[in-house]
Order: sequence, then structure tokens, then C-alpha cells
Amino acid sequence: MNRPLPVTRKNSVCPHDCPSTCALEIEIIDGKRIGRVYGSSEQTYTDGVICAKVARYAERNHHPDRLLYPLIRTGKKGSGEFRRASWDEAMDLVAKRFLEIETTHGAQSIWPYYYAGTMGLVMRDGINRLRHAKKYSGFFSTICINLAWPGYMAGTGRLMGPDPREIAKSDCVVIWGTNAVSTQVNVMTHAIRARKERGAKIVAIDVYQTATMQQADLALCLKPGTDGALACAVMHILFRDNLADRDYLAEFADYPAEFEAHISTKTPEWASNITGLPVSDIEAFAHLVGTKKRTFFRLGYGFSRQRNGAVNVHAASCIATVTGAWQYEGGGAFHSNSGIFHWRKSMIEGLDMADHTIRKLDQSQIGRILTGDPTALKNGVPVHALFIQNTNPMSVAPEQELVRQGFARDDLFTVVHEQFMTDTAQKADVVLPATMFTEHDDIYQGGGHQYIALGPKLIDPPGECRSNHDVICDLAHRLGATHPGFEMSPREIIDWTLQNSKWGTLQELEEKNFIDCQPPFEDAHYLNGFGWKDKKFRFKPDWSKVPFPNDGPMGPIQDMPVFPDHWNVIETATPEYPFRLATSPARNFLNTSFTETATSQTKESRPTVLIHPTDAAGLDILDGDKVLLSNQRGEVRLFAKISDGLRPGVLIAESIWPNTAYPDGKGINTLTGADAAAPFGGAAFHDIRVALSRA
Repeated sequence: MNRPLPVTRKNSVCPHDCPSTCALEIEIIDGKRIGRVYGSSEQTYTDGVICAKVARYAERNHHPDRLLYPLIRTGKKGSGEFRRASWDEAMDLVAKRFLEIETTHGAQSIWPYYYAGTMGLVMRDGINRLRHAKKYSGFFSTICINLAWPGYMAGTGRLMGPDPREIAKSDCVVIWGTNAVSTQVNVMTHAIRARKERGAKIVAIDVYQTATMQQADLALCLKPGTDGALACAVMHILFRDNLADRDYLAEFADYPAEFEAHISTKTPEWASNITGLPVSDIEAFAHLVGTKKRTFFRLGYGFSRQRNGAVNVHAASCIATVTGAWQYEGGGAFHSNSGIFHWRKSMIEGLDMADHTIRKLDQSQIGRILTGDPTALKNGVPVHALFIQNTNPMSVAPEQELVRQGFARDDLFTVVHEQFMTDTAQKADVVLPATMFTEHDDIYQGGGHQYIALGPKLIDPPGECRSNHDVICDLAHRLGATHPGFEMSPREIIDWTLQNSKWGTLQELEEKNFIDCQPPFEDAHYLNGFGWKDKKFRFKPDWSKVPFPNDGPMGPIQDMPVFPDHWNVIETATPEYPFRLATSPARNFLNTSFTETATSQTKESRPTVLIHPTDAAGLDILDGDKVLLSNQRGEVRLFAKISDGLRPGVLIAESIWPNTAYPDGKGINTLTGADAAAPFGGAAFHDIRVALSRA
């Protein structure tokens, strides 16, 4: 008689999504495999709810296509022809080539390239310890936060806000520029609670009818890149109809009278012409937030991914200041709490060895960098070697035609440490098998909430998979790099980081399970003043002084509007390229994670582009037809999906499929630009003009 295998539940943390960083309970079967994954009810932001793709994480963790041992390329670059190698053979080859390249071309010709495939601080950021120790080229991160964070901090002066659990205590929840149902399910948990318990209204603002828009009481579907105009018109109405809190403005804001004069010209009719929204909807939105003082503005990343994104985020945050919503529990504007954790990451990143004279290359401009663009290279030496962890630039990075050309260089030595044979791993010279979050120790913070949590090792990895930390330390030893962090285990680094950041010890964290870092109410709501020297919210920001690591390529900061406005620097439609395209997230993928699982593939079906029926009829396109999207950067073929949930002239391509899923093997970011947007760089993934035709 077969007895059932023993099953236990262990605590962990989702490593994939920085706003949610959900607290998990994971079934461990016979101490060897994971089973069902649940949201932790003990952690009050996750509150027992997680997304479906993470709930079925066992499908990814135990996938038969996981990389299990090191590989060395045998065929032509990009052929996908590899042979199995031992770890010693593979790492000896990597070290040998890196040392040769360093001797021939200089240390800065080697570029460690990484991103957020894991949000664990040790496994994600430890690669910087190696690059600081070896003086390799630096990495300027521009994929995600560069437009959103400065936009929020331009007003507040700090990257923190009201406790996001206060959403449940709001009378109105504005979910702006994020499809929370698909990407931040916890936001919806607390918003729905506010609706059930308080009769709160939910407003969703986006560029097409997402699942979040469908759950809203008021859904505002505007043209991409026009959020600033909507925000200005709302504030115009608030001043016009005496719904502005003038006492609050006098105490907490800069130049309120000058700002009111500026906003007096930003009428609903003006905004309607720009956004495409009916005047009645703009009026209704303004009166809703003006009469419900407990309005919580949950500002996402999606609407920042335009060339005017920072200005748009700042404008949206200004509404809470005009109404005085910051004063109330359940009120204010929240984007990220990433500024509250005051980490000391010297042991993780080797910051004590940092040389700030070394160039930092723009993550988004990897195509330009690998094809020798002098400006992108900062007039320095070409990149001759890449060491890649936690990211898939052959799918994710903009200007894919240039990326493909760069990775095809015979004189480029590429090492990829990965879990699956991704598009990027296919282009590598050496591929190393990586662990998943259940197979190593790490520590996490929640940008969208206020918790620090431990993600412990729960099971042994399959095959010969090794963690990021182990690979970096091994490579450092072979290269002669020294730092105390290379001699420590992940748990030792976690303990050092906690203690030196004044968060206690690892033992204490394990006993408590979570650390709640939420600042006091008066600080989080800026009732003790905003983060500027005069403690005033900035309607009139000095963008050059926004507290952001502005050491990368800067956009046209001198041209940014003085006050919130519609800044028309987006890729507007032209006769040649008459459509505006946004590349929005899919519900069942997370960037290129989960694209390998059968369930997610089945649910998403195939690469599609949403097209309004009017546009489809005008081009004789039927549902399911193969269509061609093109612009000055390249061409992409995918499949039409006719939908009336978006505006005529707007196209939506959800998800980042592997390149092989597209009919021509070219992914959607072929069409995306890598030019540095203001103020501090950043790729505008939802700001693309294209032509559309039947393929």
C-alpha cells in the first residue's frame, strides 16, 4: 500500500515582482519538491492572496526544460549548439577569457549585465561586488524606475508614502497606470475591501480596457502619454469649484497661487482634445476626488513609460496635494516605499571598492553599446565580454535589431547564468545553470508595501544548478578578486546587512518572519513636511535636484515644463506611422518569466496585438489575421485580436513572448526606442508609433 508523501508548509517570498513581493506559504513534498503555493495571511499586505501564475510555481520550479549543467558553445554564434561541460571546465574558460580580454582591452571592456529576474538583494545585486572589485564597466539601470521614481519624488522629495494597507480605509481608490488585477493583485484586495466595507469608489485610468478597468466604478480610457493633461484638468476643476484645500496648500505647497494661475488655462475641454476623454468623465472624476477627501492615489509604473512619463507621474501626484488628501488615513498618493529601508549594502555590492570615475553603461542601450555607438559607450572602449544574470536582453531590451547584431559579434564573449535556455542564453558562449528562489537563501523588500522578509532555501536544486552568489564568488576567486563578501555565505551576508542597516539580526528575522518598516503616520503622510529643505510639496520642481542616482544618460531636462502640463515629447502618430503602440504586461507572464510554462502559454495563446474594430475594418483585417507592425526601428509580425476595449488609433501588444513565438522570430521590442527620456534616462516601452497592415 502506497502511503502519501509527507507535506509541510514553509514560509517564503515571491522573487519576481518588486511592488508586491508577496509573502508565501509553500508546500514541501517529501522534503524534495514544492507543491501548491499560497499567499501568507500572516503578512497583512499580501493578506493570503497571490496571483495564479505564482500559485502554480511548481510547474516552473520542476519544469523538464530547466538547465541542469554547464554548457559550452560548439556551433556558430547563436546556433544553439552546445556540449555539456563540468563546472570547473566552464569556469576556467570564463576566467581565462575574461583575463585575456582585460589584458588586451582593459577592465572596462567587460560588462556585468543583470536585472530583476530575482528581487532578492543578495542574488540580484551581488554581481556588483564583482564589477567593483575588478573595475569592470558599471551598469546604469533604466528599464523600470527611471521615469516613475523621479516623477513622484519631484513633488514629495522622498520615495515613500502612505501605508498601502490604508487603501482598505479609503473612500475612493484611484488606480492610475497599472493593471493591478494582472500585476499587483494585492492592490485589488485592499481596494475591494474598501468598496465592500466603506462603499468606496474605484477609479481606474489606463490606455485600454484591462481587467482592472472592468472592475472599476469609473474607468477612464485615455490616449497613451496624455495623463498629465488629465491631471491638470482635474486640478483646474478643483480650483474652479472651490474643492481645493487652500489652507493645506498655504502650509504645505510651494507657489500655490502661481500654480493656480497656470492651471486656470487647463480646462476640461483642453484636456478632452488631448486625452480623448469626454468632458463629462473628467468632471465626474474631479468631483469624486474633490468631495471624497480619503482618496488614495495608487500610482503605477505603466503610465510613466512614455517620454513624458516623469512629468505625468508628477502631475498625478499633485492632485492629492490640491485636495489635501495627504492629511487623512486612506488618503494621499503612493508610488513606492523603496526609500524607507535604509539598507547598507556594502557587503552585498562591494560599495567600499566602488570607483565612481568608471563609466556606467545604459542597460536599455545595450544594442547601441554592442554595435559600437561612441555616445552609448561614453567614448570609451568597446564591450568585448558580457556576464549576464537575471535578465533576458535578447527579448526585453529596446531596439532589438541592434541587440541582435551586437550579440552576433564573433569578438564578443558572452556568459549567461540562467534557469532556462532563453533567447539570450541561445546567443551565449557559456551557459551556466541557475537556482530558483526555493533553492537558495535571500532577503527581500517590498517596494509596494513596507515589509522585509526572508526567503530561505527550501529544497535542493536539480542537477548541477548553482546560485548567483556561488557563481560570482567562484569567478571572483579564479580572477583574483578579493572582498570579504566573496568569503561569506548568503546567510552571513544577510545577517551582516540586517545588523548594519539597523534591522536586527537574521535570527530575529527568522523568529518574527517579517519586519514591518512602515514609517509613522505623520511621516508617511508628510504631515511633518515633505522631503525638501523647506518641507513644501513641489508644484514647481527643480528636476536637476530630484534625489535620484542621475549618473547615467540624461534626457532633455532643460525643456521640461515648469509646472505640471501635457509635455508633448511623445512619439505622436504621423501619416507614415499612424498608430500608437503600448507593450503592456500579460496576466500569465511576468516579462519573460513564465513564458516557458505550458499553462501560461495556453492561457496567453500566441503573440497578438489588440486592434479597434474601426481600424481593423479600414485595413481589411480580420480577427486572427497575421499582421505587420513596423517603424523606423524594424518590423514585427504577430496576430490580430479585434477589441473595442481601446481607442481607435491605439494598439496594445500584451506580453513579451520568446522571439521564436513570433512568425519571423522578431519580438515586440524590435519596435521600442532606447533614447534616454528626461530627466535621468529610461526606456519608453509604451511610447511607440507604428504602421499597421496585413502581413
